[in-house]
Amino acid sequence: MSRAVPAPPPRRLGARSWRAVEFASLDFETTGLDPGRDQIVSFGVVPIRDGRVVVGERVYREVSPAVRPSPASVTVHGLRQIDLQPARSLDAEREVLGSALHHRFLLAWAAEVEAAFLATTVGGSVRSWRRRIIDVLVLARRVEGLRPPTESLSYSLTAAAARFGVPVHSPHHALDDALTTAEVFLVLATRLSSPQPPTARSLLRAGRSSRR
Repeated sequence: MSRAVPAPPPRRLGARSWRAVEFASLDFETTGLDPGRDQIVSFGVVPIRDGRVVVGERVYREVSPAVRPSPASVTVHGLRQIDLQPARSLDAEREVLGSALHHRFLLAWAAEVEAAFLATTVGGSVRSWRRRIIDVLVLARRVEGLRPPTESLSYSLTAAAARFGVPVHSPHHALDDALTTAEVFLVLATRLSSPQPPTARSLLRAGRSSRR
């Protein structure tokens, strides 16, 4: 089946204020963490436009994978093989995912995972995906002074959200994690908006892991 890679935003938009461009906050739940073998079992996408979450355009899909979810992954996201049997295949949902990402800058928490699965799911290279994803985890660490994780300072999405005053309803549910990531991003981008709002490009650079 043909895989049309969702187009990135036009390059000129990188110079605009982050409030003047569109983002898509993305989260995948998968059968495991090996993108060469494992597959997506659910995805959530939450748009941000004009500096606000657009809840009415959120997207959530469960996907019936060809690979059984590992016991470890089921423990995390709670989606068993039997739960996913009514879901459509990844091929059937690929266009929905691509449309939700088209011409938008992307947000993810620990973006290496999403970049790897995007490359195997909709095409393109991991490196090309990382160039258009703001890793909100990395951005959070920068705002907090690049402090390393410790027993008292966790950089799980749930723990970081609590520090930034963002509510978490259903951890490891793809849509809720995408929404939480979006709301944490808004807090961080607002904090970085003094004396003037950063551009989309500067946030991409600040929220990019040193790993490529």
